[in-house]
Amino acid sequence: MRNAETKTQKSKLKAQNHSSKVKAVGRKVKIGVLDIQGSVEEHAMMLEECGAEVVFVKTVRDLENIRGLIIPGGESTHISMMLKRGGLFDTIKKKIKSGMAVYGTCAGAILLAKKILGDNGSIGVKSFNVIDAEIERNAYGRQTDSFEVDVEIPVLGEKVGYKGNVTRKKVRDFPAIFIRAPKIKSVGKNVEILAKYKNEIVMAEGKFGNAQKNNILISTFHPELTNDIRVHEYFIKMAA
Repeated sequence: MRNAETKTQKSKLKAQNHSSKVKAVGRKVKIGVLDIQGSVEEHAMMLEECGAEVVFVKTVRDLENIRGLIIPGGESTHISMMLKRGGLFDTIKKKIKSGMAVYGTCAGAILLAKKILGDNGSIGVKSFNVIDAEIERNAYGRQTDSFEVDVEIPVLGEKVGYKGNVTRKKVRDFPAIFIRAPKIKSVGKNVEILAKYKNEIVMAEGKFGNAQKNNILISTFHPELTNDIRVHEYFIKMAA
């Protein structure tokens, strides 16, 4: 069983070593990480590196007072089933509609999409249907077909990104890690494409419900497995 408290304390100590400029990005912003499956701890540590307050979301009560929610990768069918079983699904969708920011990585992106393709599509998967995107499951192949590649994400800019003792200075490309990744096959006219790899959309954002600004972020890669916190910084700003 994960000792979340111990790891959280360690990540807080790490965060203290960073500049006040970086910590200010997420100061006092409470972000939830859906704690069902996937790189939950890795996302939490990234958020805390940015100075955000992290909530591990397992129950409806955990959703109270959070400004944003990250849905990690994993197996979309299993995550969908657990969301319904735990009563989280309806509450999360209501909060998104009211303006809460949400970021889905890999399987998390699938769960936010309007339409799911591949592997029998949406059979067994109930999506939130909050971003006008069609996503194909496991589009790059098996686990052995996973890969890492630098992707240009202009909205992140050329700036310093930190994690631990690693400093990335004036880096524009992002080290995107794809693990049994889906593909974003198409998006609606109101969805903004943030990044592509080989002409495939790998990151996008949009708005749902009563949000005054874009509050939905999706990526088919795993930023939490890198040493670059810029995507998490970007999401925290979206949620703030």
